[in-house]
Amino acid sequence: MSKLEQVLVLNPSNELTFTGPFTSVVSSKLRLTNPSSKKVLFQVKTTAPKHYCVRPNSGVLEPNSQITVSVMLQPFDYDPNEKNSHKFMVQSMFVPSGSTESPDLLWKKANASQLMDFKLRCIFLQESDTFWTAASSNGLGISDDKVMDLIAYCEHLTKEEQKLRQENRRLREDNSAPVIICTIL
Repeated sequence: MSKLEQVLVLNPSNELTFTGPFTSVVSSKLRLTNPSSKKVLFQVKTTAPKHYCVRPNSGVLEPNSQITVSVMLQPFDYDPNEKNSHKFMVQSMFVPSGSTESPDLLWKKANASQLMDFKLRCIFLQESDTFWTAASSNGLGISDDKVMDLIAYCEHLTKEEQKLRQENRRLREDNSAPVIICTIL
């Protein structure tokens, strides 16, 4: 038997975007809408459960209603060169008419032909990446190679700024040296 098409409307529909820095919890929102005339049970699963907290991670959506799910990425050491394979799956099924069973029991009793699912991939962006990603995807005529070069240059400038600020602090603490203030535009 063929798999049922996902009844829920997901927004965003293809990917969850998390914008760093990733030194503290970073959240993304997922809106689930039930456009049908039946109750729908849902659950959100991930390939990386230790990295995320999802609230609510399951529930029942009444007919013609919606819910916003918060997906919280836990702090981690971000390496832009590391391949990200994190994915989410929103699984759903119609609640049988007149059912009074608990959602847990309904999931356990469900047969594969009743289940609907949809997968979302995760995108990790640094704050500096967001403008260039938007510029590239909005058709401003910037090639992907140029975008990557500009991102790398912005990251270089950010590191240089941090070095200069540290040097400035060190000089301020040293009473015998003059204070030099540098600003990078």
